[in-house]
Amino acid sequence: MYLRIEENTVVNTKNIIGIFDMDNTTVSRLGRNFLSESEKNGLIKNSTEDLPKSFVITNDRKGTKVFISSVSSKILAKRRLR
Repeated sequence: MYLRIEENTVVNTKNIIGIFDMDNTTVSRLGRNFLSESEKNGLIKNSTEDLPKSFVITNDRKGTKVFISSVSSKILAKRRLR
């Protein structure tokens, strides 16, 4: 099954490690450091030009990726369960 993160971004649900709320995660130093290191390592795939609300971490045979999305984490989680 696949999850549509943004208009042009779809990921395989079996590769999803987690779906995270941007506001809650970036409050902590750990969350900010994770996103900062992911960006430095080229793992971030910005799926939107809009205000980011969530991010999705995936891992497949090509490696780990972090997709930034303007869709809330709650909506993405509901879509994943369908």
